[in-house]
Amino acid sequence: MAMKQNDKLNLTMLCDFYELTMGNGYFNCGYKDRITYFDVFFRKTPDAGGFAVVAGLDQIIDYILDLHYSEEDIAYLRGRNLFTEEFLDYLRTFRFTGDIWAVPEGTPVFPNEPLITVRAPAIEAQMIETYILLELNHQSLIATKANRICRAAQGRTVLEFGSRRAQGTDAAITGARASFLGGCAGTACTIADQMYGVKAGGTMAHSWVQMFDTEYEAFKTYCEIYPTNATLLVDTYNSLKSGVPNAIRAFNEVLRPKGIKSCGIRFDSGDMAWLTKAARQMLDEAGWTECKITCSNALDERLISDLIGQGAKIDVFGVGERLITARSESVFGGVYKLAAVEDAEGNIIPKIKISENTAKITNPGFKKVYRIYGAEGKCFADYICMHDEVVNGEPLELFDPEAIWKHQTVTDYTAKELLQPIFRAGELVYKRPTLPEIKAYCAEQIDTLWDEVKRFDNPHNYYVDLSPELWRVKNELLMRGGQPAKERAQ
Repeated sequence: MAMKQNDKLNLTMLCDFYELTMGNGYFNCGYKDRITYFDVFFRKTPDAGGFAVVAGLDQIIDYILDLHYSEEDIAYLRGRNLFTEEFLDYLRTFRFTGDIWAVPEGTPVFPNEPLITVRAPAIEAQMIETYILLELNHQSLIATKANRICRAAQGRTVLEFGSRRAQGTDAAITGARASFLGGCAGTACTIADQMYGVKAGGTMAHSWVQMFDTEYEAFKTYCEIYPTNATLLVDTYNSLKSGVPNAIRAFNEVLRPKGIKSCGIRFDSGDMAWLTKAARQMLDEAGWTECKITCSNALDERLISDLIGQGAKIDVFGVGERLITARSESVFGGVYKLAAVEDAEGNIIPKIKISENTAKITNPGFKKVYRIYGAEGKCFADYICMHDEVVNGEPLELFDPEAIWKHQTVTDYTAKELLQPIFRAGELVYKRPTLPEIKAYCAEQIDTLWDEVKRFDNPHNYYVDLSPELWRVKNELLMRGGQPAKERAQ
């Protein structure tokens, strides 16, 4: 019997089918318990930006904690006539027993560095690939876009308005979460407030105004019902001839006698720069200097920057479809690649994927990442090295990833490890921060980037370099066509 859409989903089954066929294969050829190392990384920053914002770890933790196969799941797999009964019986007690390291949510990150490293028996590591990528790719994409939009707003409030244009229910909900993490002040998505505490807000649609006999009656009634939350949509008919004047009249007759000065108007169409400048003058002349002007309608970081450059009088931006779908760059592009395996003696054997497309050649081995900070407290490089290397103040040679002939020797610096332990032997060891804490951390970390890295056009190339030892291991594997030397273990 097919599962109904409203049945409770077991997200363990949200996997690519090849994970199950490989798992069955590993089980039956004796690789079930072979320890593997997988890296999650991305190859290209969305919108040709200088950095991305990593997100989604909290949902990945929940997923790992709940990994299991129900009898219904096993019955379904049995019906495919591909899996041995021994493998299906193994799935009955399946859980994650490995280790996971991850870069904390809200950290600015760069291409080709590990964002998550999984060390686990082969089947366990393989089974979790799809969901890890799903959460990290989606939420990192939206958090990165939200941060771009919020930086374009130059301190003005940005609200996420995109639920109705999101690509599915989960995209709307976790997209609102990621938007808040990236810098948005709130959302229109009520369930995101209920689930994650992302403050939901909203007032009226054009249909409210159309429902009444007159625009003024619609505004006056709303002010009477919600005197402390009166933001009036003024562009249903004629923004400047009727909308703003009727809003001022309603404010004067309902709010002023109550001593309420906080209110707002919203434009959802038209020439935003011209309309807001004219509206600001009308509101100020009427004594409503504290009235906030909100603008929405297919905004993004480019349009917001342009509006501010034109002198638009906008206090709040409501951003919908171009944020919740990251319309200009709809894929984050994170991948999950095998980096190493352990032999029977516990030696770590590096693995590499080679491609004629050099961008797809992976960095082998069990690795860690250091972020390098200068004396000013600004970071300027990330340094990827083998897991047993220590960066302790010795001079570092760093090469520009886009121009390898450009290099610098760094001596006066501090280094911080980016990958933090999340699970050890299947047990959660990470203290999960609250979403407001993640948002504050994100803002703090982005402030450590130089402005040249944060600009939208032609951002500075941030150094992401390999240690000499990691480069030696990688080069040896490249020279051998990817095949490890039998006699050598890392």
